[in-house]
Amino acid sequence: MRPSIPKSPITPGSDLSLKGPSVSTVLLRRSLFAGIAGLSLAGTVAGCAPSTADSTPGTAAAPGAPTAGSSALAGSGGTYKDGTYSADGNYVSPNGTETVGVQLTLAAGKVTDVQITQHPSNPNTRKFQGQFAGGIAAQVVGRNIDELNVSKVSGSSLTSGGFNQALEKIKAEAH
Repeated sequence: MRPSIPKSPITPGSDLSLKGPSVSTVLLRRSLFAGIAGLSLAGTVAGCAPSTADSTPGTAAAPGAPTAGSSALAGSGGTYKDGTYSADGNYVSPNGTETVGVQLTLAAGKVTDVQITQHPSNPNTRKFQGQFAGGIAAQVVGRNIDELNVSKVSGSSLTSGGFNQALEKIKAEAH
């Protein structure tokens, strides 16, 4: 005699849908969410990491700017009067508008000295302007003033906006 198999409550045509998503769907969604969150975090961290361009001395020249081997004075900015020039430049940080003072000494169109006057409005600004002031000379001294377009110095990228603004004022004054 065969053992009897209990009858299933599921019959052809009955509604087999479950209430809510299946376990595999939930796991798939969680895995997908975790993967997207991980990629977002990796992108954020990569955006904050120093680039290889940060480790090379010098500055990025503007597109079309003369290269080190060409004459920057011929055809681009003209000649500049020797002397010491000062200007302030502004930039926007997460704390608001900040100001940095720049003093450049020029001889034959080349920067022979640079001094930064810090105008910090808070401890973060003091930190970044200090880093900038400590590293800017290595980036600009000995370079032609027309070649300068500073983008990041010693981990400080926003202060360079104020420096570049002051630099343009100094160029106009020294012409």
